[in-house]
Amino acid sequence: MNDLKSGSNLEKVLRAGHFAFTGECGPPKGANVDHLKEKVSHLKGVVDAVNITDNQTAVVRMSSWAASALLIKEGVEPNFQMVCRDRNRLAMQSDILGAYALGIRNMLCLSGDHQTFGNHPQAKNVYDIDSMQLIALVKKMRDEGKFMNDEEIDVPPKIFIGAASNPFADPFEFRVHRLAMKIAAGADFIQTQCIYNMEKFREFMKRVVDMGLHEKCYILAGITPMKSVGMAQYMAKSVPGMDVPESLIQRLRGAGKGKVAEEGIKFAIEQIEEFKEMEGIAGVHLMAIEWEHKVPEIAERAGMLPRPKVE
Repeated sequence: MNDLKSGSNLEKVLRAGHFAFTGECGPPKGANVDHLKEKVSHLKGVVDAVNITDNQTAVVRMSSWAASALLIKEGVEPNFQMVCRDRNRLAMQSDILGAYALGIRNMLCLSGDHQTFGNHPQAKNVYDIDSMQLIALVKKMRDEGKFMNDEEIDVPPKIFIGAASNPFADPFEFRVHRLAMKIAAGADFIQTQCIYNMEKFREFMKRVVDMGLHEKCYILAGITPMKSVGMAQYMAKSVPGMDVPESLIQRLRGAGKGKVAEEGIKFAIEQIEEFKEMEGIAGVHLMAIEWEHKVPEIAERAGMLPRPKVE
């Protein structure tokens, strides 16, 4: 593995051919380090890396790079997220250099939710560059050792570059081509939107495999366990780009009082078992959404433990 791009644990796990397992943690809406440490403690040793969201849903939180640096101190590898909504190219490049200097080796490049969804709807979106350009920017900084303006960088940041993919947004036929564009821009790994419509996702992955995209990039399937029927209904009706089949909502409702959350976990475990066997899938990304304490149980029941150690 002498030609590793970043040397991150996540990269090593994927390069070694192991089925990767990543988690996610939203930083606190304040400077409460103890709260962050408590949430992350449930993920330590259970996942290969932890995504640290960047003002998710356009709500102000502790900065992703700062929370990522705190994770490193806790012995947990972060996947630093950056959205295009909040920064121009100057701030982006500056933060990438700072993140690398602090020991951060994975980065997920995202557009970011529109500010009208968040707690500062009067804020101005930036979008100086888009997510596709951000992927290419990080690749240029890493591989060419140059800034966007072609000036040389003193010590380029060696970052394992991630991007997101939503297989369920319209038009469906375009989704695999947008994925191909992100891979061409420089994405090393992809984490997908939460998957609930398995039939549609199987069709998406068939197209991915037919185009050979899985051989150019590691694809991690996104999973969020349902906690309640209300959560499923909200995601089905109110979250853009989410595809929650009515059959899943009926399954949860049929579980009965007090058993819905367990049924949601059962479905997530079934998904992991299928993804292990699905051609083109290199791992799963579990977004627990304030349910981090349930991740060890899900990992154990899904046969994801112990996590591999790759030197």
